Amino acid sequence: MSETNTFLRSAHDLGLAAWFGGSLMGAVGLNGAAEAEGATVKETARIASAGWAKWSPVGAAAVVAHLVGGAGLLNANKERVARQNSVAASSAVKLAVTAAALAATAYTRILGKKVDLTTSDDPDARQIGEQAPGDLETAQQHLTLMQWVVPSLTAGLVVLTALQGEQQRPTRQTLEILRRVAPFGA
Repeated sequence: MSETNTFLRSAHDLGLAAWFGGSLMGAVGLNGAAEAEGATVKETARIASAGWAKWSPVGAAAVVAHLVGGAGLLNANKERVARQNSVAASSAVKLAVTAAALAATAYTRILGKKVDLTTSDDPDARQIGEQAPGDLETAQQHLTLMQWVVPSLTAGLVVLTALQGEQQRPTRQTLEILRRVAPFGA
């Protein structure tokens, strides 16, 4: 029986594409442009913060779309996950990488908000930023690193998604069934 999950696959893939692409473009393009245009460290941070703030709602929607699509696909394929060992293993790895990407994204947002508030011209916002744990320089260093961790982890999710697409090939599924019935080399 052939079952299609076009909506779920589209939400999963488009959400992941935007999450990966947005984070990579921000790390390369937005941060690079801010460095080129900012005359001071504070001005550079403010330019980058303004761009990331504009992207945040779209990025959040992309993450939600990816998660909804992924959860739906996992539910739709639960029998195959249980039956096909390689799918269970890749699903577990993909879940772990997704959790790491979510944590990295959330931490990056927290750091970005600290930098945004601390470099603000608004004295009230600046005071809130300065009251948050850690100093500005450390937050900026961690932010620079984390803005590369997010696209790295989401790139890993793209690779795992490709692997899972390969695992759906009929020949791969047949080999799994044959291994369960009569293990090769035994």
